[in-house]
Amino acid sequence: MSTTATPNLPSATRPPDAGKTEGLSSDHGSTTIADEVVSKVAEMAAREVRGVHELAGGIGGRLRRLTPGFDERGAGASVEVGEKETIVDLDLVVDYGVSIPQLSSAVRDNVIDRLEFITGLRVKEVNLEITDLFFAEEERRKEAQKSREHTSRVE
Repeated sequence: MSTTATPNLPSATRPPDAGKTEGLSSDHGSTTIADEVVSKVAEMAAREVRGVHELAGGIGGRLRRLTPGFDERGAGASVEVGEKETIVDLDLVVDYGVSIPQLSSAVRDNVIDRLEFITGLRVKEVNLEITDLFFAEEERRKEAQKSREHTSRVE
């Protein structure tokens, strides 16, 4: 019985060529990876880490969220993509009570692992900006207040 590597495997069990850029260019042609693809992979990898509430995306991301039909993927990361390597900047909203240093390390590790495996690009940097904290209790209070405001007082 043979096994094959999948994106969910830890990097230690991946094939030795995972994350190598040689596969992106050969005598038979080259592969170009769009910034949006790198951005989406980075965002999904960040969201996989427990304690990341959402990706913020700065002012531009907030404005895009107001656009009808907005696709949230690609809004919380900015990337610089070269032929062989990439740099990723992420704006995160994290859950209150999570260790930011531990979360930062976990996000970096997961983003690097996913990007190098999926795209073959070497990740040069993953820069994180923690833009806000999410308070679950505060959100529950807001939802309860909204519910009370929208409940009719008459039959």
